[in-house]
Formats: sequence, structure tokens, C-alpha cells
Amino acid sequence: MIRATDITVLAGRKRLLDGVSVSVTPGRITALIGPNGAGKSTLISVLAGERRPDEGDIFFENTRIDTRSALDIARRRAVLLQESSLDFAFTAEEVIELGRLPFAGTEAQFDDRAAVAAAARMTGVDRFRARSYQTLSGGEKQRIQFARAIAQIWRDRQGTDRSPRYLLLDEPTSALDLRHQRMVLDVARALADEGVGVIAAIHDLNLASAYADDAVLLRGGRLVASGPVESVMTEAELGACFEVEVEILTRENGQRAILV
Repeated sequence: MIRATDITVLAGRKRLLDGVSVSVTPGRITALIGPNGAGKSTLISVLAGERRPDEGDIFFENTRIDTRSALDIARRRAVLLQESSLDFAFTAEEVIELGRLPFAGTEAQFDDRAAVAAAARMTGVDRFRARSYQTLSGGEKQRIQFARAIAQIWRDRQGTDRSPRYLLLDEPTSALDLRHQRMVLDVARALADEGVGVIAAIHDLNLASAYADDAVLLRGGRLVASGPVESVMTEAELGACFEVEVEILTRENGQRAILV
């Protein structure tokens, strides 16, 4: 488990996060929900160990994250940011291969080819693996970066490494069309079902409701509510968080439809 306790992050006098506690649990998807500027991206960067909080602690498997080596963490945790700039003339496949860098010089390096192939297949990018990354559309680049993150935490199902893995996603569907939004979250769901702990900042409330096990509502850097999706993503909680009127209907198939 990755656990954040009483996290506060300051930017001058502004509190980007104010006493936030949240957990990323193996085998579950947690949706980070909130309006723009709520602190979702900041929280993901803190959970990833890429930004130190001004107050509070981050624990990676019951150990303070700042006492673990960055390489050790990178072998078990992958991060997909909203924007990933790349100025070098890499092919799409070479970008995916970057996810395997933490395993250089280890036995896991022998799985690099299988990991890249599996990640490309899962994200549907096989057909343009040989293309220059710079020539891809925004959505295609996002899928390649998603594949890179998957390759980083990919494990051979027949292997002996059963240590928990984590996937941190910052608005992974932002540049994607409807079909590929579903594809990304289908993959996240499949990984969670294999035991990966997933946390994702998601703007689409219906996608969050359909795929997540747990939800965390943030507003103004503060925690509004957290827990199972059904108890957090209610008309009252969502309405208060976004300051809009929310109506939740139940479709014939049992799925919820969130209307704003």
C-alpha cells in the first residue's frame, strides 16, 4: 500500500494540499475527483515521491518513501502525467522501452521485450510502434506513454516476483476519444484485478463511477470525502464538491448515470 497521511503542500502562502490523507491499495482503483485546482496533480506527484510535502508523511509499503531508493520505487511504481514532453527523435517503441530502464542490469531485463510487446498490445499501439514519436497525435502520444507505464510494472505471470505494484495516472483519458478512454480504463481495471494498486485523476464522473472501487473528492486542496464509490459519489457530495446540481439515475443494466 502507498499511504499519505496529513499531507500539506505549500506554494508561497497558498496551500495546494491541506492535511490530505489517502491510500492506494493493491487490487483496487481509486478515482481522484475534484474541480480544476483541487490539488489532484499535486497529490499524485507527492504519492509518486516526486514532490516532498511540507507537512505529513508518505509510506511505501509501511516504510517512509524518502528512505527508499528512487530505483527501488521505480521498479514497482509507474506514473503517467498529464503531459509528457520528449524532445528526442525516438520511435514510439523506444519511448515504451523507457519504462524498462529501472530494470537495467537485473534479471528482469530479460523480460524487456515481452514487457514492451505486452504493453503495446494492451494499449492498441502495435501498428505505429515504428513511427517517430513526434509525428503522433496527442491521443496517440498519450497511449504510448500509457504503454510505457504499463511496461514498467509488467511482470511475467509465471515469474516469482509477486511484490505489490502501483500505477499512478494523472488524467489518463484527457486527450483520448470515447473508445480509447474506455480502453485505458479497461486496462487499468484488468491490472487492478491482477493485484495492481491504481489511482487515477478522472474528470469524467461517469467513467469514475463505472471503473473505480474507491473515490477521493478534493476541493481547494482539502479532502471532501473518501471511501467506496457508492458512498462518496452521491448527489449531495458531488454537488457540494463541484457547486452544481447533480442527479444520479440507475440504468436498466444497473450502472449509474451521473447527470450535471
